[in-house]
Amino acid sequence: MILKSFALLLVAGVSGAAMAAPPAKMVLSPADKAAAFKAAGAVQKRGMWMMCVDQPNPSGAAIEEVRDINSDGRPDAIITESGTFCYGSSEMGYAIVSKQPTGGWKLIDEGSGIPHFLAPRPGSWPDMEVGGPGFCFPVQRWNGKGYALNRWQYDGKACRPNR
Repeated sequence: MILKSFALLLVAGVSGAAMAAPPAKMVLSPADKAAAFKAAGAVQKRGMWMMCVDQPNPSGAAIEEVRDINSDGRPDAIITESGTFCYGSSEMGYAIVSKQPTGGWKLIDEGSGIPHFLAPRPGSWPDMEVGGPGFCFPVQRWNGKGYALNRWQYDGKACRPNR
């Protein structure tokens, strides 16, 4: 519950990073929900969708948010799952999936941590800060093919991660 509250605070912009006005929410059909989970690599097991099938006490994956993140007019979804077995000290894994012009869904990015999209970048996916424990977070930038590390920041200011 604490992790979910932390994630909500980050999504709400409490991290201090620049964020645009809240985007309009989108609703997925049951078929699109299933296709989004499959694009994220999730499978149905024990009556739930799971991205980490080896999790000893799974809570299941959830579609946390559906909106047009990259301004292409089609829905994108943020899918999350919690647990330390697969996601370590961040206790959360994520997958970002996007509906394609053909109607199918595509995996855009996945990893451990709490994704937080920053201010939009015209014609592209916005930068994404990946939160978790600590005080210095990676910011990834879309390079046309995928997200790649761009910088590190805390509360919108440059920082150096402790290694």
